[in-house]
Amino acid sequence: MLIALIKAMRPRQWVKNILIFAALVFDRKIGYPSALLSTIAGAILFSLIASAIYLINDISDVEEDRNHPTKKNRQIASGKLPIPTARFAALLLLVVSLALAYLLSPGFSLICLVYICSNLSYSLWLKHIPLIDVLALASFYVIRVAAGVTIINVDRFSPWLYIATTFLALFLGIGKRRAELVNGQKDGNQSRKVLTSYTLSYLDQLIMIVLTITIVTYSLYTFSAPNLPENHVTMLTIPFVIYGVFRYLYLIQVEGHGEVPEEILLTDRPSQINIVLWSFSILLIFYIF
Repeated sequence: MLIALIKAMRPRQWVKNILIFAALVFDRKIGYPSALLSTIAGAILFSLIASAIYLINDISDVEEDRNHPTKKNRQIASGKLPIPTARFAALLLLVVSLALAYLLSPGFSLICLVYICSNLSYSLWLKHIPLIDVLALASFYVIRVAAGVTIINVDRFSPWLYIATTFLALFLGIGKRRAELVNGQKDGNQSRKVLTSYTLSYLDQLIMIVLTITIVTYSLYTFSAPNLPENHVTMLTIPFVIYGVFRYLYLIQVEGHGEVPEEILLTDRPSQINIVLWSFSILLIFYIF
């Protein structure tokens, strides 16, 4: 049962919590041991809170998941993890993690509460409302960035990064809905009621809009943020962002992936290489130039 619980906590999805490190990196404080350790602790606590939410969502969606071709194999939907056990584990994770989050930073614990409330609202209501559902999904990524800001004493974190993260998250969220819609049409079974309110052509139009804005906002960040090198060398990272979103667009529209965005990060080698190169260039520009 312990193995089933760990799988239900979805540790593979903890990769999304790397966004918590954005404030540390972009505020040029990765070399401060106290800030680094605090951010690592925050990422761990946020991951445990996220796992508690995954358990709650799986309990709430258990009937829908049982009718889904792949989600029916999840630990709760398949019956491998009893619902009472999942409830107790979720409550324990929330109580302990929130208490430790407050000790780390009161502001961080507040952001964690916002994340919990937003997720519960999404699970109960927002995921059934067209457009609001993808906006809510995007907000979860932005909340992670905000969580990182509350952990350390930020001096130079640009608001442009919030904007770029918002539209990138929208891009991922709409791509997720597109993949779910396509897979549902293939199987003849739409597991989410909200998918009946979308069409492929409409979602593709939304994807192109947010993709364009994502590239524009990141480009504006590279020469508008006050804490960047005056020679605008940060603009050299723009091609990595362009390739990244183009690659993801290829994967969702040509390869048919995207229903689980974090899986692409963990499995697609070109995307992984691109992220490594972008990360290396950012560290080089921020900490060498």
